[in-house]
Amino acid sequence: MHQISKNDISQLDEASQVELLKFVESENAKAKLQSSIHMFTDMCFKKCVPTITTGNANCVDRFLDTNIFVVNKISKSMQK
Repeated sequence: MHQISKNDISQLDEASQVELLKFVESENAKAKLQSSIHMFTDMCFKKCVPTITTGNANCVDRFLDTNIFVVNKISKSMQK
C-alpha cells in the first residue's frame, strides 16, 4: 500500500486539499459507523439469538429497524 507524505499533500492546490480532507473525514465517519453497527449487532445477537422468545424477537426487530433507519439517514446526508 502506498503511503502519502505531507509533501505530497502540500503539492496539491487548496481546493484539492479541502476535497481530500472531506473525503478522509467521510471515510472515518463510515468506519466509525460500521464499527458501532458491528458492536451493537454482536451484542444484540449474543443476548437475543440463543434464546429467541417473543420479547427477544421484538428486540431484534427494533434493532434491525434502527440500523436500517440510521443507514438510510447517513446515505441521504452523504448524497447532499
